[in-house]
Amino acid sequence: QVQLVESGGGLVQPGGSLRLSCVASGFTLSNSIMRWYRQAPGEQRQLVAAISSVGGNTNYAESVKGRFTISRDNAKNTVYLQMNSLKPEDTAVYYCNVFRSRTNYWGQGTQVTVSS
Repeated sequence: QVQLVESGGGLVQPGGSLRLSCVASGFTLSNSIMRWYRQAPGEQRQLVAAISSVGGNTNYAESVKGRFTISRDNAKNTVYLQMNSLKPEDTAVYYCNVFRSRTNYWGQGTQVTVSS
């Protein structure tokens, strides 16, 4: 059974940093493309970052390039999202995602609030 559990969200001031973690179970993380999405109130869920299964290639939304870094530790079955220079517009619920066997799997989400 595929499970994704996010953690690491919280309240941070503009310019601050947070690191989100996503612990995966029920599948082999190293064989999977992993993604982070976010959803702000009243808005659609948007892709923030992705990391490939082989080679660790990464892709980012334009709005977070140069500030966010996605990484993975296959030994720990964990994917991370390091978020630096946070802005109020980064406020959202952040979700970990994997697509396997024609199914999209999501974690429960972790709230990130950037405010002074």
